[in-house]
Amino acid sequence: MFVGLFVALVVLLLDQLTKYYMLHEVLGEQLVIEITSFFNFVRAWNTGVSFSMFNDYGNLGTIILSVVAGIIIIALLVWLKGEKDKLAQIALGMIIGGAVGNVIDRVRLGAVFDFLDFHIMEKHWPAFNMADSFICVGAIILIVQSILVEKEEEKK
Repeated sequence: MFVGLFVALVVLLLDQLTKYYMLHEVLGEQLVIEITSFFNFVRAWNTGVSFSMFNDYGNLGTIILSVVAGIIIIALLVWLKGEKDKLAQIALGMIIGGAVGNVIDRVRLGAVFDFLDFHIMEKHWPAFNMADSFICVGAIILIVQSILVEKEEEKK
């Protein structure tokens, strides 16, 4: 469990530090900084969940999404406590740390600050942040691992 909690703490710190740095040191008053023909730094506020779903519920949405995220974080901590596999602990830590980082934004700022913007011409992927990245990578690790473990058990 210690490994997962350590990873969660590192992810949380990286997330909050990059958000602070991007918001206050890099972007300043700018809304967009073009880095390449397919990548920008942007100032985007997400009051919804992934890809700005449920973005239109104001303060009530912030409260509901924070409570739901809190329940999910508790469930993940329970899972982490019983998890023996180190890779799964790392993946759970990534998800927990990212989720806590986004909840901190939601509670402190009223929305999650996103700043990474990938695009092809005028077609933009929804902006995201480090917490979102770690959540996705952690989830992918858990999915791939569960498929590999299932195949390994079938061989036996």
